[in-house]
Amino acid sequence: MSQLPPRSAAGEPPAQGLYDPSFEHDSCGVGFIVHIKGQKSHQIVLDALTMLENMEHRGACGCESNTGDGAGILVQVPDKFLRREMAKQGIKLPPAVNMA
Repeated sequence: MSQLPPRSAAGEPPAQGLYDPSFEHDSCGVGFIVHIKGQKSHQIVLDALTMLENMEHRGACGCESNTGDGAGILVQVPDKFLRREMAKQGIKLPPAVNMA
């Protein structure tokens, strides 16, 4: 798992890259974990889940002890996996759309 940077006395990590703690009040409950060059990896998913677990406020509150707040992560459809599995069932998927 990625190591998190040290936090200030106020709890924010220091300014780095695209992050600036002075904007910490903006976009409550939203975070982004990406590879700057679009490289896909399981580590990105793990880092996104860690971020989600560490967010104190996600725009909702899971106030009941037996339910969550509905928060989650959005991931790209695993194209190679779906093509392989559908091919096993004799289904040919249409060409992938490149969003880059």
